[in-house]
Amino acid sequence: MIWTQVKPSGIFLVDIVNSLRMKKIMGLYLIFALMWGPAALAGPVGGTNPLSETIQYLLNFVKVSECRFFRNDKEHTAGEAASHMQRKYEHFKDKIKTPEDFIRLTATKSLMTGKLYYVKLKDGEKITSEAWLRQALEDYRQKLN
Repeated sequence: MIWTQVKPSGIFLVDIVNSLRMKKIMGLYLIFALMWGPAALAGPVGGTNPLSETIQYLLNFVKVSECRFFRNDKEHTAGEAASHMQRKYEHFKDKIKTPEDFIRLTATKSLMTGKLYYVKLKDGEKITSEAWLRQALEDYRQKLN
């Protein structure tokens, strides 16, 4: 039972108990804030995620290209190809650890038919999308260094 009588000092026992509870709660909030606050404010470790940036570069590279894309013998625009790769990326995100994984899992061949994906370049040459994107990745890495 909590006392509510006035002590000679004029402080209620209830006030003391409530004060101790509040200090405990505030202490827990402080510990939580000190542990998680900086991590929440800092964002990803190192400030950026190089894999994510590289994948976004490749997706944009496809999207803004003037190439035609062939998937299962059907022709697609650059925007359609980029959207398709984005959907496959979302599906395989947990398995993609490198840009090469991204290319292999999203832009190489159909999962359903096993047929390779092709790109028709502006000059009319038709090559596999894997070879085309690997070259784009190599060029991107050269620009970074």
